[in-house]
Amino acid sequence: MTTTVTESLEREAARPADRTSTEGRPTAGRSVWVVRGALPVALALWLLALPRVQLSRMDDLGLLQALPPLYFAALAVLTCGFVVAVRDPRTRQGWLAAYVLGLITLIHATPSILYPTLRYAWAWKHIAIVDAMLRHHGTVQGAGKLDVYNQWPGFFELNGLFLRVTGLPSALGYASWYPVIANVLLMGPLLLLYRSLTKDRRLIWAGIWLYYSAAWVGQDYFSPQAFAYLLFVTVIALVMRQLAALRELAEDGPGASGARAVSSAGEMSRRGGWRPVPFVLLLVLIAAIVSSHQLTPIMLIACLAMLSLPRRNRRTVLPLLAAAVALTFLWDATVARPFMSEHVGSLVTALTSPDHNAVAGFAELSNAAPGQVLASWVDRAMTASVFLLAVAGAVRHRWVRRTSLPLLLVAPLVLLPANAYEGEMLFRAYLLALPAAAFLAATLLLGTRPVGLLRTGVMSAVLLALVGGFLFGYFSKEKMNYFPPGEVAAVRYVTNTPPGSMIVSLTSNEPGGELNYDSHDRFVLAGTSVPDRERLVADPEHVLQGVLQRRDVAGPTYLILSRAQAADCELTGLLPQSTVEQVEAAAARASDLRVVLKNSDAVVYQYVAQAPDQVVGGGSAR
Repeated sequence: MTTTVTESLEREAARPADRTSTEGRPTAGRSVWVVRGALPVALALWLLALPRVQLSRMDDLGLLQALPPLYFAALAVLTCGFVVAVRDPRTRQGWLAAYVLGLITLIHATPSILYPTLRYAWAWKHIAIVDAMLRHHGTVQGAGKLDVYNQWPGFFELNGLFLRVTGLPSALGYASWYPVIANVLLMGPLLLLYRSLTKDRRLIWAGIWLYYSAAWVGQDYFSPQAFAYLLFVTVIALVMRQLAALRELAEDGPGASGARAVSSAGEMSRRGGWRPVPFVLLLVLIAAIVSSHQLTPIMLIACLAMLSLPRRNRRTVLPLLAAAVALTFLWDATVARPFMSEHVGSLVTALTSPDHNAVAGFAELSNAAPGQVLASWVDRAMTASVFLLAVAGAVRHRWVRRTSLPLLLVAPLVLLPANAYEGEMLFRAYLLALPAAAFLAATLLLGTRPVGLLRTGVMSAVLLALVGGFLFGYFSKEKMNYFPPGEVAAVRYVTNTPPGSMIVSLTSNEPGGELNYDSHDRFVLAGTSVPDRERLVADPEHVLQGVLQRRDVAGPTYLILSRAQAADCELTGLLPQSTVEQVEAAAARASDLRVVLKNSDAVVYQYVAQAPDQVVGGGSAR
């Protein structure tokens, strides 16, 4: 019988396992003790490190400056233990999975354990939206700028349904652990994707480890994009599995004879497309993506379009591509039509500025804090290194080029010139290409032959460097992402003021400033246009008084200034530190502002000059 391409690929990828007679049994000698000992040692070091973390030490490098040496030692031991485990094909999969789960725990569970409150202002915003949709039983009236979430409500409605079923009062109870939950769930589709490419479990688990150690973008918080991303990877994994099955079936046909050849040909004719149940499942997943996030459906369409280029893939991919295009167009033309109509001009403008879109997000470092400049350069180096490793892996191994994986590496990059996406397009494209890039990089680092000492050393150095770079990208902004209880209490105070109140803040970096957004007006001093910020820098006191004395406010006006707002300005360079201090000083000496709440993390003022008889304390407003 003629040797098929699939058989040759499997033989090449599985060659190390074929050279042992102890497949499935623990490795012998010292390596087995290293594998079994490094993981518990790393977890023990991590547990010892947690009580020694000093959050007060966070500065322009965030949590990196607060973590003790024991934490970094734990990551180093875990990484070296994984290298020893993955280089031996006889290591049980359970150990490899345990090491990956250990990496997720050490990275993503650390803030969840250390912080008494939910981290990251955008996660708090999404909590507020879920809360508002629960109160309104769907669409939120008077949402203002947040009306965009009414037009992509899938993620929020799903969480609302979960809260109603479980009886939980708020998503806050599990949102703090959402990064851990999302990353653990992501292991499923990654395993499915990589197992459709090879049976070599070394490559499979090395690819998964590389993914988690290179996903520095931080899009795993409680958000529609994290939810849509999980579904995106699941759809791609299911498509790649179908393509692999059909490829094996097609290759088996020419080498078969008689009844088997007829059976294979008939099976190919029957399975050239999708069976009803998997196809319906994929349609449900695509519909959930389309109804939850603006960008992910476009990226999915780009990936499916790229996968449809090879003729052999078209009967499988084109029906899904057509469905994704149709569902996205239908949603944007109906439910999301208000947003699309309002922003069609900016979309057209973005298409005419490809050079700006491609580099947006890596610019504007001149005013940022020194630590943030360093972190940004580390992020650049991480991104470039991962792509270079992936390209080198595709060039080095012909068998991986015969799969469709290189197409998935390129597909998200096609949209880079299309839109800046508020400076995040490059990061999103990198994240969407990362599942493919991680596996391709793993093929370069591990190869298809037994791993020698030199390759082991190189792989250890690369993995340690990636984990170190990850920490810069993921933890360096924690000074502004962490909200102590006092700051949360201050924001809760102003968001529970009477309906019609106006809440003024320096920036929007607050823990839940959008709570009750349907009944309050908001004004962010530094969140307006560049000319407005320039006026604020030129004369902070005059701009502040102009905002406080607005005549179009139905209720009382409150001003909240907090530690995280100041950190936002400092780290990002949004406003000079002197301007922040001037705004704080102007508020402190203003005769028409009285302090209604103050602690070590925030201060809340109420404007009383125009309507002193309407002075109402926020705590008793309702």
